[in-house]
Amino acid sequence: MWDWHFECCSRPVQVIEMKTKMMSRRWFASRSAMAIGGAAMWTTPGLFAEELLKPTPPLTEGPFYPDRLPLDQDNDLIVIGDHTTPAVGDVTHLTGRVLTAAGSPVRNATIEIWQCDANAVYLHSRDSDGKKEQQDKNFQGFGRFETASDGGYRFRTIKPVPYPGRPAPHIHIKVKQGDKDLLTTQLLIRGHEGNKRDGVFRRVTDPAKRELLVADFKPMKESKIGEFACQFDVILGQTPADG
Repeated sequence: MWDWHFECCSRPVQVIEMKTKMMSRRWFASRSAMAIGGAAMWTTPGLFAEELLKPTPPLTEGPFYPDRLPLDQDNDLIVIGDHTTPAVGDVTHLTGRVLTAAGSPVRNATIEIWQCDANAVYLHSRDSDGKKEQQDKNFQGFGRFETASDGGYRFRTIKPVPYPGRPAPHIHIKVKQGDKDLLTTQLLIRGHEGNKRDGVFRRVTDPAKRELLVADFKPMKESKIGEFACQFDVILGQTPADG
């Protein structure tokens, strides 16, 4: 004989127990899937690649890395030594950071820049020896700076100008650590009309990579002499030796 009261009262308990077990199984299954998915995310190469900073593409050193380095190699290219006459050109404050692709600062790295003067003459015997009258003797043409603990660097130079055969104004950049070259590249002016005709820049066919080689040169509103400011972070990744 069935105990109607017991059966009626026990069925809800059984239903609850069954639902609880089903929920527990689903929770365990979902947690397992999450765990498996999490493991996949940590073990699948490149899954988080979009989180990394895009490395600054390497560009050619060019023929005019100074063959006779100036006595003054500091980060102020506008004034040489204790001279009082500044270089000709639009004074530009170039700043930025040297970082790894993971965003870590690269401290105590040496960043070098070199560029032609406002009269389109490089500090190199193959160029300047035949253009002595044209060359701006007050432009340092080359500078060095050791990055700070945050990877930061700064230079005072001129806004780059076109050079014969190179319609895109540019600043050459090299990053070193000790005797090892980490990156050689160039910085161009974003939106300059000469970029489209520049053979070196056109070799970089990927528009996304081209964007990593340009920066804005913005007028400094507070400047009374028409200075510019440019911020350009150098992200280390592939080196020239890697191809």
